[in-house]
Amino acid sequence: MSEKITPYKGSELGKKEQVAQMFDNISGNYDGMNRMISFGIDVKWRKKVVALVKECNPTDVLDIATGTGDLVINIAKETSAKKIIGLDISQGMLNVGKEKIAKEELNNKIEMILGDSEKMPFKDNSFDAITVAFGVRNFEHLEKGLTEILRVLKPKGTFVILETSVPEKVPFKQFYKFHGSVILPLLGKLFSKEGSAYTYLSESASKFPYGEKLNNILRKVGFIDVENKPQTFGVATIYSATK
Repeated sequence: MSEKITPYKGSELGKKEQVAQMFDNISGNYDGMNRMISFGIDVKWRKKVVALVKECNPTDVLDIATGTGDLVINIAKETSAKKIIGLDISQGMLNVGKEKIAKEELNNKIEMILGDSEKMPFKDNSFDAITVAFGVRNFEHLEKGLTEILRVLKPKGTFVILETSVPEKVPFKQFYKFHGSVILPLLGKLFSKEGSAYTYLSESASKFPYGEKLNNILRKVGFIDVENKPQTFGVATIYSATK
């Protein structure tokens, strides 16, 4: 990104620490807010990510920026993966995810780990598939994080990103801007008492490279067979790549 967007303007903490603090603060309300903000369409997008993962018949799967565990739970239910790891920088989000995983009785398949996506505790070529849903724009150093993902992905492994993007057609572009700059921060203040967090989520989404720009970054760090598929008029995009 050409401009560094952080959750708490004026904070002396780095972006990584601010993001962890922000998600700790909103973890209790995150799932409900997420459904409200996306009108529930994010559930459909995640199903498409799981379908791409399922195609490679993975044994070991890593979900980065796993948050409260929605994606790892879906992967555990819909694929033949024997071991699924959810990695996140926020302990608060992981705690919520662990409770959901326990209720689903999936502790034998899913492990939730506190960790940094830019310095992961895994050996080279460890995973058949790696996913990141709404997390790459929170990386402090995007190319460093993507290079680290390439390192732990097995050759011919599948990498899938689900991330926000900006619609380019009228009137979706105007609605997206209004929703992000007005509705999203307002909902954050009303329901989570953390308006600055949702202002950050909106600003980071609008500034993050999407479409062919992100494709080119993925190619630059070494991924191949890079593709992107806009979702729901372009408000989100699914990217797939291999090693």
